[in-house]
Amino acid sequence: MEKTIESKILQQERATIASMTRLYCRAKHSTEGELCPDCQELLDYACERVGRCMFLPDKPVCARCPVHCYKAPYREQVREVMRFAGPRLIFKDPVAVVRHFRLILRADSEQVARIRQKVSNK
Repeated sequence: MEKTIESKILQQERATIASMTRLYCRAKHSTEGELCPDCQELLDYACERVGRCMFLPDKPVCARCPVHCYKAPYREQVREVMRFAGPRLIFKDPVAVVRHFRLILRADSEQVARIRQKVSNK
């Protein structure tokens, strides 16, 4: 059962970042269909990192995560993509937006809260 929940969370997270990356690439790099090589590399990296999240299945949204698992250049690229595509995603994938806001409002799991506490005490 837990493996199914984890798989669903991963699928949803990957689908959301893919939608955002497509919106960004289409607008910024004038692509149609396929992503440009840079955006494809970013998407591949983001999907790989989501799949390795230490907090699964109770993964928080990345913006609220106490552990930053993206390397600095990728982290900045993902922020840029999310800043651009986030507000526009409401028109392309409103279900993903609602799901994302629901996750933002969700209380931290015990594991996330424990690590957040350790980080804040440093």
